[in-house]
Formats: sequence, structure tokens, C-alpha cells
Amino acid sequence: MTSLDKPTQDAGQSPPGGGREDDGQVHDSRAVTEAALFEAFGGIRGMVETVLPGLIFVTIFTINKDLHFSAIAALAVSVVMLVVRLLRKDTVKHAFSGVFGVAFGVVFAMFTGNAKDFYLPGMLYTLGLALAYIVTTLAGVPLIGLMLGPVFKENLSWRTRNPGRKKAYTKASWAWGLILLAKCAILFPLYWWADTTQLGWVLVILKIPPFLLAVWLTWVFLAKAPPPIDVFAEMEAAEKAEEAEKAAKAEREGAAAENGEPAAGRHRRGV
Repeated sequence: MTSLDKPTQDAGQSPPGGGREDDGQVHDSRAVTEAALFEAFGGIRGMVETVLPGLIFVTIFTINKDLHFSAIAALAVSVVMLVVRLLRKDTVKHAFSGVFGVAFGVVFAMFTGNAKDFYLPGMLYTLGLALAYIVTTLAGVPLIGLMLGPVFKENLSWRTRNPGRKKAYTKASWAWGLILLAKCAILFPLYWWADTTQLGWVLVILKIPPFLLAVWLTWVFLAKAPPPIDVFAEMEAAEKAEEAEKAAKAEREGAAAENGEPAAGRHRRGV
């Protein structure tokens, strides 16, 4: 095993003789993990953008039972949030996903005429995502690692070079998969048995708590895992070393040419 293949030390452990410096490294590692998770999952604003359209829909439908008005209002709120992000030049991936999700729900509900179908595409997406977490974990490439690897600048290095992080990603993916499956186990029976307002309010209630639980467990697993291997920094260092080697080689060849030119000239003259 080369030095690059050796996993780095666990963030929760201190080497012999470690002190405040090690505590600071642990704190920095956890801070980086928190920041990366915050970025990857959208933070508070992302949660608001996820919850608000469904909340608008179920609130209006509870009051007036008007499917068309409720659906259009929910879609309008999603579009407004997207436009605000565009104007502020913020990251729009969460807002875009929200608009598309709401749009699918609106189209589906309008097509079937059943207000409960506004929620069905999102429920199916949740079920598919839960299965994706579980299947990829069983295949040895946990989905949460594929998602967070680029955020931590480690890409797929955790698969072969950092087994501690692969273990953490595996645990986190199991957590996400099982939590989402539990959520589906509550929602799908309600889709068949409950009315639209009951299903809608349960959906709103279940938007944030399972998500926060999964994110918190992910943070716990990753905070105790070895730090990520920054493959981008490694590539930059390798490129700089290669450039330095080329420059040194060119300098040596130039010096050799200068020193060897008189001898070459004498050889051509037959001296």
C-alpha cells in the first residue's frame, strides 16, 4: 500500500501526543462537513422552497376545494422562488427541481382530475430515490458518496483509497434509503385511504423531519470518518511537479548544448 493509498486518520481520533492542534483539526473537519452538507442539500432556503408549494396547495384546497386554483398557485410560488434566485444569481438547482416537481404534479392532477394526484409524482420520486440509495449501497457505490464526493473534492477516491469514508457513505446511504422507505410506508396507504387534505397535511408535516434526520445522521457518520482526499489538489500538485521537471530538463539540455557546442564544432572540422 502506497502512501497515497493509506487512509488518513479518523477525524475523531488524536495521534499520540496530540493536543489543541488535533482538536482544531477535528473541529475544522467537522466544520467542512457541515458546510458541504449545507451546500449539497440546499440549507434552510432549500427546505423552504421544498415545503412552500405543497403548503400553498393544501392550504388553498382545504379552504375552497378548487383543484385548478390550488395547483396554479403552487406552481406560481415555485416560479417566483426560481426567478428570485436567478435575479440574485444564486444556485438554482434546488429551485429548478422544485419547479419541475410541482409542474409534474399540476399536470398529473389536471389530467386525472384527482387532486390527490398532485402529490403522486413526488411520492413516486421519493420511492425511487429510496430504492436508489439501497441498490447503489448494495452494489458498493453508495449514492450519497456519488453525490457528496465532488462537493468534498474527493470524487470517487473514497472507493479505493479511503475505506473509512466509504464505510461512512455506506451507513449514510442506508440511513437515507430506510428513512425514505419509512416515509413511503406512511404516505402510500394514505394516498388510497385518506382524502386530499389529510394526505396533503401529512405530506407537509413529513417534508422536513425525515430530511433533517437523514442529514444529521450523514453528518454524524462523516464527522467521525477520515478526512476526504482532495484529488483536485493532488492533480494540481502533479501538474506543477511535471512543469517543474520539464523546466529543469530544458535548462539542463540548454546548459549541455552550450558546453558541448565547441567540441561538436571541432569534431565536424576533423580535429
